[in-house]
Formats: sequence, C-alpha cells, structure tokens
Amino acid sequence: MSDELNGLRALVTGGGAGIGEGIAAALRAAGARVLVADLDPATQPDVCADVSTDGGAQRTFEEVRDRLGGLDILVNNVGVAGPTASVNTMDAAAFDECVRINLGSAFRCTSLAVPLLREGRGSIVNISSTAGIFGYPLRSPYAAAKWGVIGLTKTWAMELGEAGIRVNAICPGSVGGPRMDGVIEREAAHRGVEPTAVRTAYERQVSMRTFVDRSDIAAAVVWLASPAARFVSGQVLSVDGHTETLATL
Repeated sequence: MSDELNGLRALVTGGGAGIGEGIAAALRAAGARVLVADLDPATQPDVCADVSTDGGAQRTFEEVRDRLGGLDILVNNVGVAGPTASVNTMDAAAFDECVRINLGSAFRCTSLAVPLLREGRGSIVNISSTAGIFGYPLRSPYAAAKWGVIGLTKTWAMELGEAGIRVNAICPGSVGGPRMDGVIEREAAHRGVEPTAVRTAYERQVSMRTFVDRSDIAAAVVWLASPAARFVSGQVLSVDGHTETLATL
C-alpha cells in the first residue's frame, strides 16, 4: 500500500463494477478517501444515483460534501457501450441515449465538482477509449461519445488551468471482463460468426496481442491524480498495448 494520495478525497462515478471498481480500489490503496457512485444498487455503491441526470448528479455531490467535506479528485468513469449496428440500421433513440449518458454524466459531474476543486488544487480524470481516437465499425454512438470526452478534456483543461485544476483523459483499449465479453458476443451475433473469431480479431488489433487488465487503467488514474503528475494536464493517455486499428473482421 502506498501513500501517494494520502488524505486526498476522490469521487469515482460508475465505480461499482468493472474498470470503475478497480479505479476506486487503487485510489483507496494509494491513501485516498473514496466515494463511489453507481446506478446499480446490486454493486453496493456509496451513492446509488444516475449521474447522467440533474437530480442524480446533484444528489451525488450532496453526499460528497457531507461525507468527504470537499473534493480533490474526480474520475468521470460512467459509460455505456451503446448499440451494435451499422449506421443504416442504427436505432436513433439508442444512439441518442448512448451519447447522452456518456457525455452528460461527465459534464454534470465536472460542473458540480469545479467549485469544490477550486478550494484546493484538483485533478479530473475522464475515461475515454481507444474508440475516441479511431473509428469503430458498428459502434458509431460510442465512438462519437468517446471522441467527445477527449474534446471536453482538452477544453476543460484550458478553462480550468488557471485555477490549478488539471484535466486529463485515459483511453483504455479492450479491457478483459464481462463488459468486453458482451461487446464481443453482440458483434459476433451481428456479423453471424462465432465469438471466438471476434475475440481473436480484437486481440490482433493490438501490438501486444492481449487485452488490458483493469488494474492497468487504475494505475494510470492514480498516477494522473498524484503529485507526480502535477504539471500534466490536457493530455490523452492510451493504456491499450498500442492499438493499431479498431477494424475487426
């Protein structure tokens, strides 16, 4: 256990499972006091709320004030995979919902976090994706939203830099786990192939020929939130084993 974040206060959205759960655990191990917000009550979050809505975000930050007394680190991790379909068969409502959740949650939480972060010097880490760098066949709303997260990161770094608030983004590659398994299964069904063929194609997209572990993403978050990265802002860090393309089959 390290103490590089000793005493710092952190909020992790979507932190009940998957990447977010790993990030929350790593922040705690580094000495931070962590509040986890998640929509799914089964994950037993500290705050059960939908931060993509005004009411859910506001309720979450009331808990931040009550339980933590302030904020030093915000990790905007909430995201949904969205539909798997080509543009000419994409359901418009599903498209809109994917973009709304992925971007709306980051916007609402950052807007509410800034007054708290201004009390000290804070760090915001947005979780984007390699889909925010490459085109992503059959996943256009997800790609659009994750490109948007990078745009927000660059813009907020410019807006908040004078206040000493740093804003960075991490772009995970294919992270092993149930969520990626679901992505693969849906793509396989759409293409009419076996899931193993899609999984192999995803592995071949990456120079290191393997999926990322959520602990690797968490380690990058801890570093970006730490004093070691005190002059790192407006940056987009890929943690992906070097993605070469997101074209699969």
